Parts: sequence; C-alpha cells; structure tokens
Amino acid sequence: MSDFTPQLQDLIKQAGISSLKALGRDAGVSERQILRLRRGEVKEIRVSVLAKLSQALKVSVDELVTGFSESISAELEVSTKNNENDLVKRIIELESEYSFLQQQFEQQKEILKQEFQQESLQVLESLLVQFPTAARTCRENTEVPAVNILPLVQKPLERLLQHWGVEAIASVGEEVSYDPQLHQLLDGTAQPGQKVKIRYVGYRQGEKLLYRAKVSPV
Repeated sequence: MSDFTPQLQDLIKQAGISSLKALGRDAGVSERQILRLRRGEVKEIRVSVLAKLSQALKVSVDELVTGFSESISAELEVSTKNNENDLVKRIIELESEYSFLQQQFEQQKEILKQEFQQESLQVLESLLVQFPTAARTCRENTEVPAVNILPLVQKPLERLLQHWGVEAIASVGEEVSYDPQLHQLLDGTAQPGQKVKIRYVGYRQGEKLLYRAKVSPV
C-alpha cells in the first residue's frame, strides 16, 4: 500500500497547519478520512469530505484526487512507460526503414551505372573491336594513310554524342559571329558579332553549355 503521508505533510506545512490532527480539526473530518488520504484511497472518500480537506489545505479537489490516488499514479506510470516503449519501438522501426531504403538506393545506383556503361559500350562497339587492329596495322606499316583510321574513331564518337544528346558548337575552321557565351578567345580581341574562326569545337547538351568553343579573330 502506498504512503502519501510526506505529500500530505508538505501541503499541511504550506497551508500553515501544525499537524495531521490539526488538519482533521480545521477541516472538520475524522482521523479515519485523513488515514484514507494518506493511503491514497481517494475513491473511498466522499466528495463532501474531499471538499472540506481541499478548503483546509487550500488546494483544489482535482489536485487532491490526482496527487493522492494510488490507482491514478499507477496508471500514469504505466502510461508513461508504454509511451516510452512505443517511442523506442518507432525509432527502431525508422532506423530499419532508413537502412533498407539506403541499401535500395545503393543497389539502384549500381544498376543504373552498369546500364549506362553497357549502353555506352554498345555504341562504341566498332571502335573497341576494330581500332586496336587498325592501330597495330599502322605501326607495322607506316605507309597506311591515317585518313583510313579516322572513321573508326570519328563515327562511333559521333554516335555516342548523339546518343547522349550532346551537340557540337560549329566545326573546326568554320567562321562564325563571336558570342562570348559560346566562344572563348585564344588570342587577340573581338567584339560580339565580329567574325571569328573555330579552333577547337565546343559542346552543349540541350540548354546546358558543356564547353565553349575556342576561337581566334579572323
């Protein structure tokens, strides 16, 4: 059985009452009712008696019921413990979900990487297969024109850029109007709109500029 005597003595002291016996006298209640309050048996005390005690102790009836009820205190303790257990359980669940999602993300990223590599290798297949043989032929026979080798490199590269949606900015040797947003001067000066010659090709992907074309004034 719970003992609420210390709590009751604190209230008595705050109310300026000298003792438990004095509380019974001031409130006009029996020692038996005081004993029930000390034991936390608030449910066994009549409402009229609780009203007298609350008036003498200068607290509300609700405060007496909440502070001196063994069952309510136990319920609050159980409820608090249950809430803590639920919170810990939810945290564990969230950590498990996060770990699972992170693992899925890493797996998906690896799959996308492999798919990207496979598609790129398929576009470059002719270059990967034929270029090593052509390069060896050139080393063994220096009279083979280099122009014969260019298509092996140029065509797969063009297909790959087209596959990625990458567009060249003009072509080498082409004369165009100077645009500082698209062109980078290698030497000299030029005003927007003046003619310049493409020295190195630039690239863009859709609306995104990848590399500015390098130019020289005409």
